[in-house]
Amino acid sequence: MKNYMQEMLKRKDLLFYLVKSGLKAEHRNSYLGYFWWLLDPLLNVLVYYFLVVVVLNRSHDDFSYPLFLVIGLVAWRWISTSINSSSKSILRYSSIINQVSLPKALFPLSFTLTQLFNFAFGLIIIALFLAIYGVVPTWHVAYLPLLIFIQLTVHMALGLVLGFITIFVRDIENLMTYITRVFFYASPIIWEGGRLIRSGKIPDWLVPLIEYNPVAIIVTAYRDILMFHETPNLIGLGILFLIAIMIGTFMLYYYSKNEHKIIKAL
Repeated sequence: MKNYMQEMLKRKDLLFYLVKSGLKAEHRNSYLGYFWWLLDPLLNVLVYYFLVVVVLNRSHDDFSYPLFLVIGLVAWRWISTSINSSSKSILRYSSIINQVSLPKALFPLSFTLTQLFNFAFGLIIIALFLAIYGVVPTWHVAYLPLLIFIQLTVHMALGLVLGFITIFVRDIENLMTYITRVFFYASPIIWEGGRLIRSGKIPDWLVPLIEYNPVAIIVTAYRDILMFHETPNLIGLGILFLIAIMIGTFMLYYYSKNEHKIIKAL
């Protein structure tokens, strides 16, 4: 594994190239180009605001729901795009992999880093909404870099797992569509988790799944920091980080021992 890590460091230029090319490829043939990085989260907010407030007539008078919504959607967008893109990363570059000997773990990592840059534009939209609603971040914003780092580590670990499995089980790509959809609706992204739980509308056996699933912990942490000026769930985030480190370390070891299987499967 040590040799494998050294080889990855030697190929860091390739990692930078993959990230750069990934950013260029996302909106290469669109008229608005990179402006979509700002427009996409805005359109998501408009769609779900119309659905929840206008169509379903669910009012949220006790807090600024559009701000609540944009923070959840931007955080979720980074999660979903990282999972979907990294799971297909090795397959996408199969022609290069079959011709050149290089660490295959670079490809899931590159796609994860690409989505980090997209998330940075989402933070601009969040900052705009904070300004519109007059919410001034307090010292709790110091937790934000830590939260981003933890989430990035989680994405990298998941990317390594899904990137490897998808090579051998191509149905994973289709299955992830439904899994991510379940996590989207089971997490307080477009609805306030605390309110529904307190109202008793959710069965007791579902409450732990809603409060303690990884997506809920991450999304709620962003709102605690930026919107409610509270300390996030550091214990939950710490557990996620440790699990991600263990999984990521194991997967790098597994890649180093089984890369020949990737070549055969491709």
